[in-house]
Amino acid sequence: MKRVNTRTAWERMSIIHDKTRPTIRDYLPLVFEDFYELHGDRGVGDDGAILGGIGRICGTPVTIIAEVKGRNIQENKASNFAMPHPEGYRKALRLARQAEKFHRPVICFIDTPGAFCGVEAEKRGQGEAIAKNIAEFMSLKTPVISIVLSEGGSGGALALGVCDALAMLENALYTPISPRGAASILWKDASREQEACEVLHITAEDMVEFGVAEAIISESDTDAVNDLYKISENMKEYLAKIVAEKSKKDIDLLLKERYTKFRKIGVFI
Repeated sequence: MKRVNTRTAWERMSIIHDKTRPTIRDYLPLVFEDFYELHGDRGVGDDGAILGGIGRICGTPVTIIAEVKGRNIQENKASNFAMPHPEGYRKALRLARQAEKFHRPVICFIDTPGAFCGVEAEKRGQGEAIAKNIAEFMSLKTPVISIVLSEGGSGGALALGVCDALAMLENALYTPISPRGAASILWKDASREQEACEVLHITAEDMVEFGVAEAIISESDTDAVNDLYKISENMKEYLAKIVAEKSKKDIDLLLKERYTKFRKIGVFI
């Protein structure tokens, strides 16, 4: 019998902000073989907030694009606290186009509080970079699978969220705005962050119900959290299956289904 996650959104928020929470660098060697990192956007530089490269999953070549969180101050400084600059999104798009050229499926890992909103990022076209990723990933002629590892925040997450199948780890959250930001806007009171967290409906179960996500990846057979090896095992099993399934599809049908997936998202009253 499948274990039901009864944690509230606020409790899950505490879990994903835990410093022991695994990051993409923990999962890479356990899920993929022969990973080789690629750098730079061929324009401005290499953004440490987005990691990209090529590897294999169960022998199948894939392109991997991931937002990077750190566990200490040094790692967080190197990855700008998982908040990508425009060059990070342009690096992601460069690697996605390369994957399309060589018929490799693209696997994206979402884990960010949001795109960096500094003046320099805006000067270099932050909004344009995110918008271009969304537009071009929609018509990318190769399978795209995305997984929300912990925190999928705002446009910073959406830039890697256009895909044929979206999965979420069971404690992950996917939100258009941080709960604190929502509380500040809705009630002019940031202290109501916990209340906003529940009102927003941002859990994995909510996303499946709304049609935003297709699958929830179990993190443990028990109520334990941050179980690296179990999460990696479940993630690899899911990815191997979905990559094989999507790779068999005719590309025109794949693109039509991708377009339809995003046209029907949402609950309206």
